[in-house]
Amino acid sequence: MQTASTNICERMGRSQELSEFKCGTVIRCHLCNKSIHEISLLLNIPQSTVSGIIKKWKQLGTTATQPRSGRPRKMTELGQRMLK
Repeated sequence: MQTASTNICERMGRSQELSEFKCGTVIRCHLCNKSIHEISLLLNIPQSTVSGIIKKWKQLGTTATQPRSGRPRKMTELGQRMLK
């Protein structure tokens, strides 16, 4: 039997983000007075991710992905593949 941490690593890579639906589910569970540990077990998400989502929601009022700093790429991935 696999543990929750092993299972989440197989489904979700390090750079991949949770869907908007999954983040909303975390917030709904939080509003229903479930603990971070209970939410983590229920949704099979690490506790650190759950607490990060809740913290972001309390600070910004949204779970949407915010724009990142840095210069945008000149070429898209499709353009790079065509060039090769």
